[in-house]
Amino acid sequence: MTPVRFAVSAALVSMVSACVAPSEPTQEVAVVQPVEEAQPMPTPTPAVRGPSTFTYSGELTQGGWIRGQAPAGTVRAWLDEKPLTLDADGHFFAAFDRDAGLTATLRAELADARSLASPLTISARSWNIERVNVARTPGGATEAFMRIRRPELDRIAAARAVNADAEGWRQNFVWPAKGRISGRFGSQRIYKGGEAGAYHSGLDIATGGSGAVYVAPADGVVTLAATTPFSLEGNLLIIDHGQGLNSAFLHSSELMVREGQKVTQGQPLGRIGATGRATGPHLHWSLMWNGSRLDPLLFVGEM
Repeated sequence: MTPVRFAVSAALVSMVSACVAPSEPTQEVAVVQPVEEAQPMPTPTPAVRGPSTFTYSGELTQGGWIRGQAPAGTVRAWLDEKPLTLDADGHFFAAFDRDAGLTATLRAELADARSLASPLTISARSWNIERVNVARTPGGATEAFMRIRRPELDRIAAARAVNADAEGWRQNFVWPAKGRISGRFGSQRIYKGGEAGAYHSGLDIATGGSGAVYVAPADGVVTLAATTPFSLEGNLLIIDHGQGLNSAFLHSSELMVREGQKVTQGQPLGRIGATGRATGPHLHWSLMWNGSRLDPLLFVGEM
């Protein structure tokens, strides 16, 4: 069979192509609804713990003390010009010297650059003042005595400057010994002519003889244990209770603890004696905070 041949002109092919093929290629477009992007959650600012102002409790009197908490956000704080040590939550200990003025101020510097001040009223004390109609013995300590005394004073100052990591300042203190109170804090002699002698810096407890055990009034760290008697204090023991607060125990006949040792409230520390300059067996207990001398009776109450 002879195939049929079709003859198509080039012009016809060109005309058909122009009718069928578009001038540009067709593209498919997907229709998708927009979705609003979620905004990232802001990082919350940590809550600052603590009160809006100073809070405190204690004995606002000469020779007294307070425990308190600084305002939230406090970075530094002071009692008058003395810096306070703050724990993680802003708690602190502060105290007032025997001869403190009748006003004081707690001050705080906050993280947001603000400053706060809280005035305090300190009550005056009536001290046991003995007026004697004799002149004070003239002259001071001899150079021979001071050659012995200066190294002792250096050791005492170093022990009180330790500021150990101790928590005794938080506790309610207990009596280190029981007995007759033979000398009270703050008592003083005024000699003929009005010259004042040094006031009594602690509390004397007489137990009727040597050998009675005395205990730690609060937790602390031993910063001085003088087993070779000092010229005045005898066998001297100093316990750091933290926050700049320390106890000193004088005239011991024996010490039961060593320097650097941690002690707990009620733990035996030594035995009462009459070493050093003492007229008879007794325990002299004194308290100091950053150079201010305090009344131990205000920490424990009447026996």
